[in-house]
Amino acid sequence: MNPLRNWWRRRVADKTWTERSEPFAARGLQPRALTVYLPPGYDMTRAQPYPLLLALDGQTMPQWRLAETLDELVAAGAIEPVVVAAVPASSDRMDEYGTAGTLDHAGRGRKAETFQQLLVDEVLPWVRGNHHVAADAAQTGIFGASLGGLCALDSAWRRPQVFGLAGVFSGSLWWRADDSSVAAKQASRIAHRLVRETAVKPSLRLWFEAGTRDETEDRDGNGVIDAIQDTTELIDELAAKGFVRGRDVVYHEIEGGEHHEATWARALPEFLRWAFPRRGNL
Repeated sequence: MNPLRNWWRRRVADKTWTERSEPFAARGLQPRALTVYLPPGYDMTRAQPYPLLLALDGQTMPQWRLAETLDELVAAGAIEPVVVAAVPASSDRMDEYGTAGTLDHAGRGRKAETFQQLLVDEVLPWVRGNHHVAADAAQTGIFGASLGGLCALDSAWRRPQVFGLAGVFSGSLWWRADDSSVAAKQASRIAHRLVRETAVKPSLRLWFEAGTRDETEDRDGNGVIDAIQDTTELIDELAAKGFVRGRDVVYHEIEGGEHHEATWARALPEFLRWAFPRRGNL
């Protein structure tokens, strides 16, 4: 048996979302199955509901070593036990993981609003109806990498009453509305504009990761790769909006880190310790 699939079967819910794929199709999205990770000692009768984390590109979680990392951190007392719902991507990923309501310069992201709404209207209620997880935003997070990171940020930013935190690994923060020139590319980055144009700072915690070898593109020739520049300049926008560095927004840069699951697996423990610290460790 494929070892990357073997570990995931060690501790998952008896029920997956396979039989509940209809809501995707009903909304014009491709059907797919949700996989739910349950932490060690999971107890439906526990007084305190478990925090809930949505993982985008859920089909890649074996490469992230998600279950092993959660097991290790819980066993070490470093984080609260967490339930994770892994939502796989479809072949329409470029349209589902865009920014809701705003297409990029190539017209991508047409299904982003539908996908995000389905997470809120169908996925979260199903998980909460079948598992002992929290309903409050402070204990509900979402994370992803690359376009999945952009989607996680956009989902949380637009719905802070649903998601209290987001993890953005190597986020596609270059996503832009105008590709006609270097200046246009810089000025039309959609996530940056969304932050600038939001009147009231949402109640969110945001965690970002980028690797020094995420890419080689440097559109303005300033010696900083776009993956890092787009991330740090977005954090500048967040700080201008009132987010406090080190508290509301955190940046984790990995020397030699690449745009790959192996790097995101390295960063995952840092994200989880920040997102769900053991209550005694706060």
